[in-house]
Amino acid sequence: MMLQKGSKAPDFTLNDGEGNSVSLSDFAGKKVVLYFYPKDNTPGCTRQACAFAAAYEEFARKNAVVVGVSRDSVASHKKFAEKYGLPFVLLSDPELRAIGAYGVWQEKKSYGKTSMGVVRTTFIIDEEGVVAEVMPKVRPDTNAAEVLALL
Repeated sequence: MMLQKGSKAPDFTLNDGEGNSVSLSDFAGKKVVLYFYPKDNTPGCTRQACAFAAAYEEFARKNAVVVGVSRDSVASHKKFAEKYGLPFVLLSDPELRAIGAYGVWQEKKSYGKTSMGVVRTTFIIDEEGVVAEVMPKVRPDTNAAEVLALL
């Protein structure tokens, strides 16, 4: 079940594109825009990441950090971030530690087939580590702007 607004955000530690360990608790005192997405270098995920990158300075002005999470490898994240000049952290979660904790690993239907996968979801976590907003099934093209409006 997906994490609800008002819940304490589960802490996690995952590796970024450089192989460094990054924990949610590293960002205490800032707002965290935690977005889960299906896959690096796919059209929707690329548009979503580039929209967050384009608005990066606006997020910084609002004391917010952007963190993307998918099941892709550390190497994949590094290439994806370099290719598109992404200024924020991408975390690799192949064991579904954060993906599972936030409840975004769900059954999905695509072209009549049912499979398990990451449901594109954005969480806004406040400075105290509480989930302030849950945005399930977000649209890649409008997600960054919608998040900025909520901050």
